[in-house]
Amino acid sequence: MKPTVISADVLFEDHRESLRWHWVAGQGASERRFDEVVVRQARSGADLVGYLNYIHPYRLQILGEREVRYISECSPEDGARRIARIVTLEPPVLVLCENQQAPDALVSMCERAQIPLFATHESAAFVIDVLRTYLSKHFADRTTMHGVFMDILGLGVLITGESGLGKSELGLELISRGNGLVADDAVDLFRINQTTIEGRCPELLQNLLEVRGIGLLDIRAIFGEAAVRRRMRLRLIVHLVRRETMERDYERLPYEPLSQDVLGVPIHKVVIPVVAGRNIAVLVEAAVRNHILQLRGIDTYEEFVNRHRVAMEKGGASSA
Repeated sequence: MKPTVISADVLFEDHRESLRWHWVAGQGASERRFDEVVVRQARSGADLVGYLNYIHPYRLQILGEREVRYISECSPEDGARRIARIVTLEPPVLVLCENQQAPDALVSMCERAQIPLFATHESAAFVIDVLRTYLSKHFADRTTMHGVFMDILGLGVLITGESGLGKSELGLELISRGNGLVADDAVDLFRINQTTIEGRCPELLQNLLEVRGIGLLDIRAIFGEAAVRRRMRLRLIVHLVRRETMERDYERLPYEPLSQDVLGVPIHKVVIPVVAGRNIAVLVEAAVRNHILQLRGIDTYEEFVNRHRVAMEKGGASSA
């Protein structure tokens, strides 16, 4: 489910410093919002912002040098007609870029139709990049999962599992081994594009890790700034289970790699049984290193299967 749509005044204030823009016209429409239907249908921020285009209605329209020239360097009749057509697009906001002067007819139209018009000296390409990234994250599909989300060897890893198996204690040991904490207990996950899930820590829980018997630990205060991360891309799920669960529900050597669907994106998954005496932190790091090899095209299991097949073929040939 996507979040509440954003209003023009919130968009303006969130980028007042980064885009150094000012409000030219349409201030009476500060509550003007993106169309909810369009937001829900959008595949990415690219669907919500772009250069002035009469066949893409309902999105934030950018006017650079070419667009201003198109609506101003023509006969008064054509200029009025081209500007009037902008109203039919029902844009939530117009942004004038590259220090362009707003044509009087455009300002008048924005005031009449109550369309917010912002102006900035930044390039149109830069403004589009900033706003696409912002809107992609703001309107991303999102969910919350229970577990410990960490940066392990540079990879975003979500540790999940059955209750009472020591996920937070495992997280603490991994932090002591030089890895970083993103979130403990509750992890906010966002699909920021068609193939990418980003995990973040809820503001209330930032830097905190709960360990049974000790209580809440401020990881940043104890281990330093390098021990925490604000966000990471989710690349791997490590699921902890009891031995009896492993024997009942999972193959020892699964032929097909396991995965878990998160917001419509398949995420590689590894299942590790928790047994007394096993160093789970070492096993998790080994799983991460193995996944990194797979990302590089090195599949140890497939190589073993090929080696086994070659050995069987040789054995069959020699017996013949």
